[in-house]
Amino acid sequence: MGPGAPSPQVGWPLPLLVVMAAGVAPMWASHSPHLPRPHPRVPPHPSSERRAVYIGALFPMSGGWPGGQACQPAVEMALEDVNSRRDILPDYELKLIHHDSKCDPGQATKYLYELLYNDPIKIILMPGCSSVSTLVAEAARMWNLIVLSYGSSSPALSNRQRFPTFFRTHPSATLHNPTRVKLFEKWGWKKIATIQQTTEVFTSTLDDLEERVKEAGIEITFRQSFFSDPAVPVKNLKRQDARIIVGLFYETEARKVFCEVELESVEGGGLGGLFALGVYKERLFGKKYVWFLIGWYADNWFKIYDPSINCTVDEMTEAVEGHITTEIVMLNPANTRSISNMGHVVFDASGSRMAWTLIEQLQGGSYKKIGYYDSTKDDLSWSKTDKWIGGSPPADQTLVIKTFRFLSQKLFISVSVLSSLGIVLAVVCLSFNIYNSHVRYIQNSQPNLNNLTAVGCSLALAAVFPLGLDGYHIGRNQFPFVCQARLWLLGLGFSLGYGSMFTKIWWVHTVFTKKEEKKEWRKTLEPWKLYATVGLLVGMDVLTLAIWQIVDPLHRTIETFAKEEPKEDIDVSILPQLEHCSSRKMNTWLGIFYGYKGLLLLLGIFLAYETKSVSTEKINDHRAVGMAIYNVAVLCLITAPVTMILSSQQDAAFAFASLAIVFSSYITLVVLFVPKMRRLITRGEWQSEAQDTMKTGSSTNNNEEEKSRLLEKENRELEKIIAEKEERVSELRHQLQSRQQLRSRRHPPTPPDPSGGLPRGPAEPPDRLSCDGSRVHLLYK
Repeated sequence: MGPGAPSPQVGWPLPLLVVMAAGVAPMWASHSPHLPRPHPRVPPHPSSERRAVYIGALFPMSGGWPGGQACQPAVEMALEDVNSRRDILPDYELKLIHHDSKCDPGQATKYLYELLYNDPIKIILMPGCSSVSTLVAEAARMWNLIVLSYGSSSPALSNRQRFPTFFRTHPSATLHNPTRVKLFEKWGWKKIATIQQTTEVFTSTLDDLEERVKEAGIEITFRQSFFSDPAVPVKNLKRQDARIIVGLFYETEARKVFCEVELESVEGGGLGGLFALGVYKERLFGKKYVWFLIGWYADNWFKIYDPSINCTVDEMTEAVEGHITTEIVMLNPANTRSISNMGHVVFDASGSRMAWTLIEQLQGGSYKKIGYYDSTKDDLSWSKTDKWIGGSPPADQTLVIKTFRFLSQKLFISVSVLSSLGIVLAVVCLSFNIYNSHVRYIQNSQPNLNNLTAVGCSLALAAVFPLGLDGYHIGRNQFPFVCQARLWLLGLGFSLGYGSMFTKIWWVHTVFTKKEEKKEWRKTLEPWKLYATVGLLVGMDVLTLAIWQIVDPLHRTIETFAKEEPKEDIDVSILPQLEHCSSRKMNTWLGIFYGYKGLLLLLGIFLAYETKSVSTEKINDHRAVGMAIYNVAVLCLITAPVTMILSSQQDAAFAFASLAIVFSSYITLVVLFVPKMRRLITRGEWQSEAQDTMKTGSSTNNNEEEKSRLLEKENRELEKIIAEKEERVSELRHQLQSRQQLRSRRHPPTPPDPSGGLPRGPAEPPDRLSCDGSRVHLLYK
C-alpha cells in the first residue's frame, strides 16, 4: 500500500472481522486433541471469478517466542477453510503474505514498511509477539489500518486511546495473575519474588500482579529485572533468600536464567571463557524453591540446544524440575458450545478476552496438568496430581528458629566451685582475724580494715554466681534482678575489699613520705578516720549505683547474630541470640564507673610503689597490702576492656571476668592473712603475749613499738645536743681566727737568718684558748 493509496476505514465490513476471528481461533486449538473437525469443504468459485484480498502477517519463526512455527500453519488452514466455503465471502479469495519477525521489533519494522509500501494492498495486518504488535499497532493507526493479533498478551495493548485499530484474539497476560494469586493463597505463601525481562509486556504484567497480591495480603519482597544478562538478578535472588519466584521472560532468556551464559569476546571485551552464573550454578532450585513460568513455551524448551548457554540437558532438566506454569486455554474445557460451535468465548468490560487458565507442573521432565482456574467464577478445579521434591510445598521463606547462646555449664560449674572455695577461705580468714584480734601483732595490722577486705572478697566472689546466670537457669522476668545483683555485688565487693587496702596504703604514704614537722600529728591519726575513708569510698559507690538503678535501670537486651545453616538438611535457618544486661545509657554509666575505679587503681599502684621501702609498726602488713594492690589493679585493668571486647562471646567473657575476680580475691586473702597465720602458728606469739600480760599486767612496756618510740626520742635528743655542740665549735673557730689576725699585726715578720736558715723569733707560749683534741672530744662526749 503506497502513501497515496486510499486508506481502509476502521469500519471495515464486520463479516470479514468475524471470519478472521473464526479463522484464527483454530490456530490455538490445533494443539489440543479436542479440536473440533472443520466444516466440510465445498468447491469454491473459480479463482478467476473471485477478487483477491491480501492479509499481511508477521510470524515469529525464531527468537524469544518462536510461536510462528505453530501459528503459520494454523492460519493457512483457517484461510483454506474460509476460501472453501460458499457462505463466507463467496466473491473473495483471502491470500496471505508473511515474513519472519523473529520476535524482534527492529526486524519487524523493516517488514512492516515493506507490507505498507509494496503492492498489493493489505487490508489487515497480523503480528504475533507483544513487542512487535506494539510497534505495528502504533504505526498502523496512521493509516487507519486494522491490526489483528493472534498471540499478543501485553496488558498495554488494551489501551484504546493508544491503539484504536488494534484487536486480538489472545487474552491479556494479566489473566495469568488471578491464577497465580489463587495458587499463592492455596499453598499459604505470603512472600514472593519476581524476575522479569525488561519489555513492556512483562513490566505491565508485573505491575498488575503487584496490585493483585497487595489486595490479597501478599508481599513482593524482591523485584528484579534484566535486559540480556540475568546473572546479577539471579545472584540477588539467592542473596535475598527468595523462595517463591515468578519469572516473566521469553523462552531464549529462560534458558539463560536457568543456566550459566558464556560471555563471548566477540564484542572486544576480552571475556571469552568466562561464565555468568544462572539458577543451576547458584543452586536456586530443588525442594526449597518454586518457580512460576509462562506456559506458552515449547514443551521441550529446556532441552533445545542453545550455544549461548553452558549446561547439559540433564543439568537443565534438574534445574527446572517442579516448576509451575500457567497457560491461557483458548478452547474452553467445559462442554458448552457457542454459535460457531467452537467453544464459549467471553470478553471483559475493556474488550479483553476472558478464558480459563491451565495450571501445569514439570514432573519427571514432562508437563502434567494439575488444575484449571476460571477467573470469572473464581473456580479452581484441582486434580491433586501436584508433586513436590520435598514431599510438600516449600515455605515462602526460610523458617527462622531463634536460639539463645547459653553459657557453658561445665565452665559455670567449675568457676562456681572455685568461687565457693574462695568464700570459704574468706570466712576462715575473717574468723581467724576476729579470734586473734587481741594479739598485738594482729592489732598492729589494723584488723578491722582486714575484716572489711575479707568481706569485700566474699561479696566479689558471690558476684560470680549471678554473672553466670542466663536464660538457661532463669526466666526473662527474673533477668533484671540478676542484672542488679551483678552490679551491686561487684560494686560493693570492690569498694570494701580494695577500698580498705587503699586506705591503709594511703595512710602509710601520708605519714612517712611527708615533711618532718608534719609527722608527729599524723602519727596519732585515730582509727575512726581510717574507717571514715573506707566509708567514703563505699558511700560514693552506693550513691552512684543507686542513681544508676533509679534513673536508668538495667534490663534484659538481646543481641542478634548472623543466621546459621543447620547441620541437618532441613529448610530452616538458625538465628543465634545472646542475652545481655544493659540500659539506655550503658556506655555513659560504664564510663563513669570505670573511670572512677581506674583512677583509684592507678593511684593505688603509685602509692604502693612510693611506700615499698617504708617500715612501720603502725601497719605492719602494708607491704603485703601493696602486693595485693598490684595484683588487683593489673587484673582489673586488663580484664575490664577485654570483657567489653568479648561481650559477644559469652564463654570467653565470663571466663575472663569470673577468673579475674577469683584470682584477685584469692591473692588478696592469701597475701594478707596467710603470713599472719603462719607467724602466729610457728612462733606462738599469742601464747607469749598472754603470759607477758599475766606477769606484768601490761604488755606495752616490752613491746617493740614502745622500744622504737623511746629510741626515736633519744635520737632526737642526741641530735639536738650535737647541733648545740657544732654551734659552739663554730664560735670557737671564729674566735681563734680573729686572735691570729691580731697577732700578725702586732709582730712584723722576722728578717731571714744570714746563715740562710729560717727566721727565728722568740718562743711563744701556747694560747690559753687553743683547743686540743681532748677538749674537742669533750664537746661531743
